[in-house]
Amino acid sequence: MCSICGLFAPRRITPGTVGTVRRMGETMRSRGPDRSGSYADLSVAFHHNRLAVMDPARGDQPMTVRRGRRAYTVVYNGELYNGAELRRELASHGVRLATRCDTELLVYAYAVWGEDCLSHLRGIYAFAVWDRAEEKLFCARDPLGVKPFFYALPDGDFCFASEVKALLAHPRIKPEIGREGLWQLLFLTPVTLRSVPIFRGICELRPGECMTVTAKGIRKRVFFRLTAAPFDESREECIAHVRELVTDAIRSQTESDVPLSCFLSGGLDSTVVAGVAAARFRERNETLATYSFEYEDNEYAPTLFQPNRDDGYALLAARAFSTDHTVLVAPNGEVASLLREATLARDLPGQADIDSSLCYFCREVRRRHTVALSGECADEIFGGYPWFYRPEMLSRDFFPWIHDPAARVSLFRREFAAPDEGFSYLSEKYREIVSSVDLLDGDPDEMKRSRIASVLSQSYFMQSLLERKDRMSMAYGLEVRVPFSDHRIAAYLYNVPWEYKFENGVEKSLLREAMRDVLPEEIYRRKKSPYPKTHSKEYERAVLKLLKTRLARPGSRLAETVNPAKLSSLVEGGEDVTWFGQLMARPQLVAWLCQFDVFCEEYRVSFV
Repeated sequence: MCSICGLFAPRRITPGTVGTVRRMGETMRSRGPDRSGSYADLSVAFHHNRLAVMDPARGDQPMTVRRGRRAYTVVYNGELYNGAELRRELASHGVRLATRCDTELLVYAYAVWGEDCLSHLRGIYAFAVWDRAEEKLFCARDPLGVKPFFYALPDGDFCFASEVKALLAHPRIKPEIGREGLWQLLFLTPVTLRSVPIFRGICELRPGECMTVTAKGIRKRVFFRLTAAPFDESREECIAHVRELVTDAIRSQTESDVPLSCFLSGGLDSTVVAGVAAARFRERNETLATYSFEYEDNEYAPTLFQPNRDDGYALLAARAFSTDHTVLVAPNGEVASLLREATLARDLPGQADIDSSLCYFCREVRRRHTVALSGECADEIFGGYPWFYRPEMLSRDFFPWIHDPAARVSLFRREFAAPDEGFSYLSEKYREIVSSVDLLDGDPDEMKRSRIASVLSQSYFMQSLLERKDRMSMAYGLEVRVPFSDHRIAAYLYNVPWEYKFENGVEKSLLREAMRDVLPEEIYRRKKSPYPKTHSKEYERAVLKLLKTRLARPGSRLAETVNPAKLSSLVEGGEDVTWFGQLMARPQLVAWLCQFDVFCEEYRVSFV
C-alpha cells in the first residue's frame, strides 16, 4: 500500500506549491516506508510514499506511461485482484507492460478505457490520474471504500490526500470544526456521515464515487451503489454462488511478493478467510502464518454480545489448518499509552482500546510480515448484527448501533454541544439515508429491513471499521486486506432473500452453510463474538489516571468544555455505560475522552 497526495492548480504550480505537496506527503511517511517520489508540471504536483508489495524492484510512483502521443501520470493506493484478467485485456489492445505491479495496470486501464476503466477493476483503490493532453485530473475510490481519499479546495485549487493530516499540512487549510462536525464527534464517532465534513472544507470522496477535475470545475458521479433487483436462485444455488464468490475473493488476495499472514480470532469470518488461504498456501507447499490477539490479565465475563473468548477457538482453527500460529498479548500499559498514537493515526478520537490495541498488534505483526488478511465486512454484508433481525432497532429514527445517543454528548456543557439541536439534525440525516435506500415495490417487510440494514451497515458502520483497520495498520507500514470487501459479494448479497441469510434464526447462516466444508464443527456452530475489548481493572485505572492528568493540563480543551458534574458521575460512580455498538463501556468512554483531548491539542482544533 502507500499514501498519495497532490494539488491541481491550472497553470499555477510553482516551486512553493511543490514544496507544500512534499510536506503534505511527509506527514504520511508510515504508509509507505520503502520509497517516496514526486512529480510536477505546470498544473499538477503529486507525492507518493510506497510500501512495496508486488514487484518491489519496480513500480515506483508517481508513474507515467505513454499511449500514442498522450502521457498519463498516476498516484495510486491499493491492490487490484484481477491482474491476470487485466493483463490479457490490455494485451489485446496492444499494451506491452514493463512491470508486474498493478500500478502500471491501472494507469494503462485508464489510458485505454478512460473513465470506464472502473468497470474493469476489481480490488481496493484510491487514485488520481493526470491526463496531460486534456489537462484533466481523474480521481476514484473503490466501491466499498477500503482505501481513503480526502480533498479540499483551498483558494480554488484542488488538493487531495490519503489522510486528513496531510491536507491540514497545507497552509491554507485550517483545523476548524463547525457544529455539524462537532455533533458527529460527540454523537457518532468513530462513525461519520461521510457526506458532511468533520473539518470544515475537508471532504471525502465516498465509496464508489469518482470525479473529474478541470479548470472549469469538478464533475462527480457514483459508479457503484447497492441496487435492488429480483432474485430467482434457489437456496442451494445461492449457497454454491456464495461459496464461489467468497473462495475466489480470498484466493485472489493471497498473492504477494512479500511475507503474508492472516488474522485468526477463531470466529466465523476470520476462520473462513484463514481456511481458504491456508489451502492456497498448501497448494504452493507453503505454510500460512496466523495471529490471534488477547489482552494481558483480561478479567473476562461472558455477555450476550461477547459470549466466549477467542483464544481456544483460534488455536483450534490453527491446528485444523496446520498454520504457524502466534498469540499476541497486548500489555495494559501499552493499550493505554497507545491511545494518543491511535488518535493521530485516525485523525479523530476513535474506538479507545479497540483502536490502540490494534496499533499494538499491527506493530508486532509487522516485525515478521508486510501483508495480512482479515475478516472484516462479513457482518455488514451477510447480516450479522442485531439490527438486521431486531426491527425495533431500526425504528428508533437514529443509528441503531448507538445504544444511548446521550451517553457522550451529555458529558459536555450544553452551551458547547447544543445536544438537542444536534440530535434533531442527526436524526433527520438518518431519515434521509433510510429514505434513499433502493427497494423493490414487492419487497416484504423483512426484505425492506434487510436492505435498509445493509445500506446503514456498509455505508456507515463498516466504513468506520475499514477506516480503523487501514489507519492502525498503515501507521506501521502493514497492509491489511479484507477479502469480504469484494464488491461482487456485496452487490449479490444485497438481493439475496433475508430468509436465506437468517435461516433458523442463526446469524450469517448463509455464510456458514456456503463455507461449511472449510470450518471446524465447533466454529461452524459458534455464536458471533466481536473483536475483544479489555476487561482489565488495571487498564481502567490507567485510563482514569490519564484522564485526570489531561484535565489538569493547562489549556485542556476537554477541561474547558466538559460538564464537571456529569464527568464526576462517570469517573466516581462507576455506573455501567454502553455507548457504541456491542463493546464500548465505561472504561472505553473514559479512554475516548482522553482521545478527544489529544485530538483537540495535537490538531489545534478551533470550534467555530
